[in-house]
Amino acid sequence: MSQFDDRKKGQEAKFAFDAEKKFKAEARRNKLLGLWAAELLGHTGDAANEYAAEVVAADFESPGEEDVFRKVSSDLAAKGVSVDEAAIRAKMAQLAITANEQVAAEG
Repeated sequence: MSQFDDRKKGQEAKFAFDAEKKFKAEARRNKLLGLWAAELLGHTGDAANEYAAEVVAADFESPGEEDVFRKVSSDLAAKGVSVDEAAIRAKMAQLAITANEQVAAEG
């Protein structure tokens, strides 16, 4: 019985570890996206980091990544920065790969 319990605990620990890694990668992707958009908006330094934090926080509005997309898309449009939907989504996909690599490298 203890082998079964040990296996169950091991699987639970792996699930928790994988979920934490996924969360970190998504937050990192959102931060990188926020920094990219901040540059397009003309923000630098602290203003760019503050905007990136706003993008990260936007991800908690609803499940999925649409809330992040909407924030960046609407902010760019409001400032007259012309970036189409496909370009933003492509950047999100590219940065997801980068974020996953960075989180994996951190251990």
